[in-house]
Amino acid sequence: MTSVTDRIYGNPDISAEGYVVVDDYFGKPYIDQDEIRERPSPHRFVHGGFENTDTRFAFYFPSAESYRGRMFQPLEGGHGGNEVSFGGGILGEMFQRIALSESLGGYMVESNQGHIGDALDPRAGDDPSLYGWRASTESARFSKFIAEQVYGAAPRYAYIYGGSGGGRRSPMCLENAPDVYDGCMPSTSGGEIAEHGNNKRVKSGGPIGFGQMFNVQRLLGREKLMAVADAMSPGGSGNPFAGLSVNEAEELALLYRIGFPRGNESMILEPMGQIWLWTSLADQLLEEDPEYFSDFWSKPGYIGFDKPELVNGDLINTEAMVKRIITARDLNEKAEYSGAEFQTMRIFAAMIGSAGPVYDMPYALELEGIDGGYRLGTGVRIVSGDAAGRSMYASGVAGNVFTLDGRGEANTKRLTGVQVGDRVQVDNRAFLAFCYYARHHLLEDVQFDSLRVDGQPIYPQNFVPTMSPLMGNCYSAQYEGKLLWIHHTHDSSLWPANGLLYAQGVERVQGAEAARKKFCIRWTENAEHGPPSIVPPEPRRASTTRLVDFTGIYEQSLADLVDWVENDHYPLATKYEHLDGRIILPDTAEERGGIQPVVKVTAGGGDRIEIRCGEEVELTVKAALAEGAGKIVSVQWDFDGSGSYPFSHKDIDGSQSAVSLTVRHRFEQPGTWFVTALVHSHRKGDCSATRARAANLAQARVVVTPN
Repeated sequence: MTSVTDRIYGNPDISAEGYVVVDDYFGKPYIDQDEIRERPSPHRFVHGGFENTDTRFAFYFPSAESYRGRMFQPLEGGHGGNEVSFGGGILGEMFQRIALSESLGGYMVESNQGHIGDALDPRAGDDPSLYGWRASTESARFSKFIAEQVYGAAPRYAYIYGGSGGGRRSPMCLENAPDVYDGCMPSTSGGEIAEHGNNKRVKSGGPIGFGQMFNVQRLLGREKLMAVADAMSPGGSGNPFAGLSVNEAEELALLYRIGFPRGNESMILEPMGQIWLWTSLADQLLEEDPEYFSDFWSKPGYIGFDKPELVNGDLINTEAMVKRIITARDLNEKAEYSGAEFQTMRIFAAMIGSAGPVYDMPYALELEGIDGGYRLGTGVRIVSGDAAGRSMYASGVAGNVFTLDGRGEANTKRLTGVQVGDRVQVDNRAFLAFCYYARHHLLEDVQFDSLRVDGQPIYPQNFVPTMSPLMGNCYSAQYEGKLLWIHHTHDSSLWPANGLLYAQGVERVQGAEAARKKFCIRWTENAEHGPPSIVPPEPRRASTTRLVDFTGIYEQSLADLVDWVENDHYPLATKYEHLDGRIILPDTAEERGGIQPVVKVTAGGGDRIEIRCGEEVELTVKAALAEGAGKIVSVQWDFDGSGSYPFSHKDIDGSQSAVSLTVRHRFEQPGTWFVTALVHSHRKGDCSATRARAANLAQARVVVTPN
């Protein structure tokens, strides 16, 4: 095997001298690191920044023999703020973006997108263009200057992509820097469309809808929400409203109408991207929209005034004392935090561990002197000690343990400086008002049509705040090059309706014919905002039995974007319908299109069967691909919801684009079991391939009763 030291990484002598910035906001570029690294895959690592700015960059150059004249630039999600995200730590190992770039004949670029952590660049302030696209594009331009020195030739083609917040900002780079990029692949994002060249901070329905999700969580609680999830699972009743009060049913129905994905209700109990957005935006919302947070409690037309009994039982407004300080490492490595109630907190803590020293920063605290109330999202303000005045919000709660985050200093310092014995003010009044935010902050998007009658809002309306400037400025939907949009049907952080906004904008701005040539959308069925490995399980279903890892679809789609840009081969698009807040995909592969297998599972001929202990049941899977999408390369079964997939069909050889397979299984224990067939396909039918494997799955319910 060739070692990292045996590989050739181009010209060993590189220099920033001679580069002339295009955007004169940026000072001279500098390089402060140039070294060979082994992990997450072998590469030459070049790090630096631009003088007189907070912009930092990292370039990852694989071996010279793999270079075919391409540059790939993934953008970190959330607000960004880290220039070594996909090139190191947990995310680097998980997604292997350097190796992906190398396999496609290119090197990789990252930047912190103009800021360090969640702190604004002091010179730029709240200018969204810097964070949206200017820092990323100047970093990309400079990378081409260095790549020419490393490889002897600058890249001929450049591609930018990203998910979530990175998906929010990557189209802005394509729109505003046609000299830099040829193709763009955003995923699971969305936002407002404005005129080309605008510098407006974006309004988004995402955080507005999240308040409604939190309200459903608050009102229904775990037991009722798990019953809702069961009803909407394969073989369930299909009626999520059974057993709910009038108020509970109305709140859940509104959540569905504004776009929460059916079939993913258990995630209402396990907020991830949604609660992060609240913690990062809360102070800004309170500053820009103070009337709402006052009106909610004091004026007719608002629940807090008209029906206080719906919120008063959950109120918290009290002083408490810090009993213990907890780091992210503590949450993941100490036995006392290994219980199920800490699971989502541990996942968050592991994710920030990719940022190195942050892993050992004070990240959570245990409070003393707080009783009752609804605690998720609650505000915690330090009132004594060295950190007095710092305001944060609860991103996770387990008993009296709170993980906390906020904006600016609250994000970069977290609980640094807080000591045991310090006093804090715990106040959830703002968060309870946020739970009803959607009614009173309507965007024009069809997502909110259910809250209007004849075009008129049903409830009093308040000023709609913008998102953080770190999310960038509004889209224009005007661009050169090609754009392949990826969105997921089960995304609880960027709901499926968000995937329509840019598609509609391109057609409106550039016209239907241009949209057909320059825009393509692919839907990934049964995929969440992140991989299943970071999604908490349901009681009887591991996350890997109801959600798929979209990494292979992402990898194949990036290769398809390259083929589209360089060879004009239009990608396989997915057909869909948007109805009542829901994305509906056709039932057959021929009608649906795209590159993902279409999978159906039956148990005894249906999606549900009831049997006795010891009985054997016939399980059937049918899977098919659209023409040109590839061949099926594996079919596996999980019988008990554990996610182990112990059975594989050995006769799959990569030659078929459609299969119908049967297996028989005996259930020896009573209970409800979700049997799952997991199907992978590959464009070339390579059964041994480890990359670009497109996954999908389907389930049936087996209810086993005692003899």
